[in-house]
Amino acid sequence: MRKIIAVITSVSLLLLNATPATALSVPKSFQALANSPALARPGILVIDPISETEIFENQADVPRAPASILKLISSVTAIRVFGADKVFKTSINSTADPERFILLGEYDPWLTTSISSANKFHRALSTRLISAINQSGVNSETVTIEYSGLFTKDIESLRTFYGKRIKFKRITQAEVKTLSELTPLAEISSPPLSEIIGFTLLWSDNTLADRLARNAADEMGFTRDGDGVNQAFKETLKSLSVNYAGLNVEDGSGLSHDNRVSARTMAELLWKIRVEPEFQSIYDGLPVAGKTGTLKKRFKQYGKAAKGLIKAKTGWINTSVTLAGYVEVGNNEYIFAVIADHVKPTKTSRDLARKTIDKALATVAKPAGEA
Repeated sequence: MRKIIAVITSVSLLLLNATPATALSVPKSFQALANSPALARPGILVIDPISETEIFENQADVPRAPASILKLISSVTAIRVFGADKVFKTSINSTADPERFILLGEYDPWLTTSISSANKFHRALSTRLISAINQSGVNSETVTIEYSGLFTKDIESLRTFYGKRIKFKRITQAEVKTLSELTPLAEISSPPLSEIIGFTLLWSDNTLADRLARNAADEMGFTRDGDGVNQAFKETLKSLSVNYAGLNVEDGSGLSHDNRVSARTMAELLWKIRVEPEFQSIYDGLPVAGKTGTLKKRFKQYGKAAKGLIKAKTGWINTSVTLAGYVEVGNNEYIFAVIADHVKPTKTSRDLARKTIDKALATVAKPAGEA
């Protein structure tokens, strides 16, 4: 077996001095499925955190296209930077000019112009800010709203909602600093970051994950582009003592085919998520096999033995099928990461890869109380 010398504290996780792995602790059926042509030479790592042992490893150090399991790194980075209780605020302010208003935000990743969406998911309703102008006695159709700290798509949504009735004009942060005599009219806030991350992971929301990653990069002093996200991820993983060799990312969602991360990085990060209380919302937000989110329809026909026993982040792009998370094994919980990034770019091939992964995990999963 591959023994890992691990130091697990509230601030660090370090994996050192491993000897070659053999996979004697997983069934032969798991090994056979892991080596199935359906997965096309995947990267796999399975860890028993209690015995501090790698119980199965296959090309775990090869950087691969992770698809949406990359959202786990985005989530960890965001919480590490902002804290789970962070709320993003957006305000509308009047100026000395009765026809000039200033819309200031903190790049709330979850603004909406939909009342139903705001009510259902506790999202911040951006149209409330525009309504505040009318309530102040000014006709909003005669004003210009200058804005900063909002995502372009959220301004586009406002433009779509109001048509040509309201003019919106972007201003820079430098221009914001020169503003004076602002009078706050209304302010809206997002739900806590923990709630946003829960939704992001449960439903694999690409927009939210990418926005959170870019916000975190900006807060850390990096640029808001792919290079900044890449630097932010590396800095975060380094601070957590997670192996990030070969990491290279273009976004925070996992959509780019140029993203690269190893199964080892994902497994070590999952271990850190499990032992550090600050990341509890990430663990809680993961879909459950056969029951919730993006895993609701899986583990019902294939891998049924694992239904309800797996919490994991799903992922796929044309040539990648991925899954990373936790599987119950009696009274224990194994950590696993599977990145199959050489799958043929067809729905049939991706479905077969998913079924193979589900079947493999089902050979390991056992309800509590079973040996």
